Amino acid sequence: MSFDDPVIDVKGLGKRYEIYDHPRDRLKQMVVPKLHNLVGRTGLGRNGEAPRYFREFWALRDVSFQVRPGESLGIIGRNGSGKSTLLQILAGTMSPTSGEVSVEGRIAALLELGSGFNPEFTGRENVLLNARILGLSQQEVEERYDRIVGFADIGEFIEQPVKTYSSGMFVRLAFAVQAHIDASIVIIDEALAVGDVFFRQKCYARLEALRSSGAAIILVSHSMPDIEQYCERAIVLDHGEMHYAGPSAEASKRYYLLNQAVQPPAPASVETPPLSAERSGAEVAQPNHEAFFDVTGLSQVSNGKSRCTRSAICNEQGEARTHFRQGDVVVFYSEFAVDEDIEVPIYGTVIRNDRGIIVHGKNSWQVEIEAPSFVPAGSTVACRQEVKLDIAPGEYTFEIGLAAIPAKMWQRRESTSHEEFDASFRSLCHIAQAGYFSVGVALRHGVSTLTHHGVADLPGTIRIGARTHARAREDVLHVG
Repeated sequence: MSFDDPVIDVKGLGKRYEIYDHPRDRLKQMVVPKLHNLVGRTGLGRNGEAPRYFREFWALRDVSFQVRPGESLGIIGRNGSGKSTLLQILAGTMSPTSGEVSVEGRIAALLELGSGFNPEFTGRENVLLNARILGLSQQEVEERYDRIVGFADIGEFIEQPVKTYSSGMFVRLAFAVQAHIDASIVIIDEALAVGDVFFRQKCYARLEALRSSGAAIILVSHSMPDIEQYCERAIVLDHGEMHYAGPSAEASKRYYLLNQAVQPPAPASVETPPLSAERSGAEVAQPNHEAFFDVTGLSQVSNGKSRCTRSAICNEQGEARTHFRQGDVVVFYSEFAVDEDIEVPIYGTVIRNDRGIIVHGKNSWQVEIEAPSFVPAGSTVACRQEVKLDIAPGEYTFEIGLAAIPAKMWQRRESTSHEEFDASFRSLCHIAQAGYFSVGVALRHGVSTLTHHGVADLPGTIRIGARTHARAREDVLHVG
């Protein structure tokens, strides 16, 4: 098989369930249609369709996609959208009702980690047994045992029954086995959410190594940063149907908009007075005309009632600039036309490096600023964000977005949790790839100086001291 041939090919996939209101209806469905057909063949009854005692529920309907070797695909959607059903069909533990599924190669399916473990067996015994169940020969198991145990890193607990393990230890051992069977396809369903941050880093490094060796990765997660960082493409499922398929960054935005679409709209604030000069927030300085770029050709994901009309990137003086040096300040400026009444507008930007990894992201909720408490329909919202570029030299892209939250929440933001903010956050407009800029090495006294190593320069201090051991020095000097 070449790298151009898909290892997963799904065409028109569908999965239907029969929902019965009462247990007796299940029995009726087993008996009555057969009697109906029998009577119909004898000519004693009326022809027609047999009665049905169930309701149809399509967990998946008309899903199609392909995954090639070395690709990573994210699958996202709200609970009940069909994600787990799709993974079970791909893993071969469930049969589809309609459509075709072609899967080539060995599959490592991390759907229910440890489902093949015996709780009475020790970790070592379960590794040996589970690896054989997953298709490894006895020789392969023996050759990889030390690597599996080393990856799990659970110490002496490997000789204890797994029923004594914590959930984190259980996940470590189960993932370690699955990650070392040389699978062509790795399927993960929220399996890494249980592990600690160090274990997750190790897991993602292992997944990246598998992907580099040609394995296809399918990841299901409710963590959009994980989907954006580790998946090139993503599918958004909604009520069992494909709502979107494309770049993962765009998919995550569609997912957020899909989430807010099912939330009831906030009641109109009919008694709120019109926007006045005193209540319009802070003055927002505009960049020079040359700093603006054309946004008409950019893909905007919006609620249909807000759109970005102008955007610019510049330095602190408002001068057009796309090349900066470490320590410089970049200014992002945007204007949005709002065709509906909104309360407090929230503006933010996200900066990504050339690998698509989020280096920095911040919005106006996270800083102390003035903001309008109400913006009537027909207004223009002007936003300006300044970011000091204490980041590694390289090329970067940026995305911009406008959202809104209730004024009451803004007034008590110091006591509002992140979960409360997320629940009330309403996305209005987002541009995933608004533009790009580059960062060069800093100049100090005309000399190029690397300010730090890594993706970001974190604030901190370093102190160095030396202690003289006078007595030891004297003894050394008198030797001989």
